[in-house]
Amino acid sequence: MYVVKSPLSDADLKTVSEALQGALVDLVDLALVAKQIHWNVVGPRFRSVHLQLDELVDTARTHSDTVAERASALGVSPDGRAATVAVGSGIDVTPEGWVDDTTAVQTIVDALGAVIGRMRERVAVSGDPDPVSQDIFIQITADLEKQHWMFQAGNG
Repeated sequence: MYVVKSPLSDADLKTVSEALQGALVDLVDLALVAKQIHWNVVGPRFRSVHLQLDELVDTARTHSDTVAERASALGVSPDGRAATVAVGSGIDVTPEGWVDDTTAVQTIVDALGAVIGRMRERVAVSGDPDPVSQDIFIQITADLEKQHWMFQAGNG
């Protein structure tokens, strides 16, 4: 059921809505992973990594809201429920318990790499059916690639 009528054709809406839903799941999980590590990071770089993780959480949450609202604007109900995120995310399982700062940074580098790869696929599939959504994916990818660079630089 569509409460809001999309300007896209049914075929284009299917492609774009799948891309938006996938992005939402990845971004929600990225925020959760970053917050989990934020709470559990230990080591000599604790403070800087702890603060950098909060920046990543803010970025992921802001973009997840943009993605969910874009889906809604197209008449698609976004699904950010925990069960949906758990089965749909492209991010590997996060380490349990305390995480040393080097492992914490590498875990985030890997998570960002996974999300960026999937986001670039969304950029590719969304261009023809909906350049507006593609633009959103491009901006998200740029922001995540900046975060990816900064975390990678932290482990030299």
